[in-house]
Amino acid sequence: MADTQRIKRVLIYAAKCVTGVLVVLGLSWVTNYKDIIWVLISVMLVLSPDGSDAVTLAVTRIKANVVGGISGFLLILVHPHLILMMCVAVFITVVICNLLNLEAATRTALAATIIVMTHEAGTHVWDTAVERVLSVLAGCLLGLVITFIFHNRYTRQTAEMILPRIDKGGE
Repeated sequence: MADTQRIKRVLIYAAKCVTGVLVVLGLSWVTNYKDIIWVLISVMLVLSPDGSDAVTLAVTRIKANVVGGISGFLLILVHPHLILMMCVAVFITVVICNLLNLEAATRTALAATIIVMTHEAGTHVWDTAVERVLSVLAGCLLGLVITFIFHNRYTRQTAEMILPRIDKGGE
């Protein structure tokens, strides 16, 4: 029985991830948005393999992403010296996540910090940072919507019909 539950959990998580990719690619095609990598990464960071606290974890990760995105955005505006400001932003992100009891999602916050702060040579720091913040937030929102869809009562009933339960005792 434990193996069946594990298989169900893995298949549901894989389905959430594939759904995330398809939704991002579909929306980018409709809106003609090309820089989808940051949205995809943010969606994947929000999604959780565990169904029992998936919504809570998604919300926690979104809060942490906002902390990381804002930290990175503000510090890149303070001074464009990437190495120094990234170190300060990473430090601040860790401290703020700790103060807000978001320790479980600190890694996603750090990813958001780095996504926002990195930019290609020759582009304006301000434009790139704003675009990255919006990409991270869009990915977080999509990840939350996908989590809600996969963890509502009707989706659970559908999954149980597709992946039938094995009763205790092998019946």
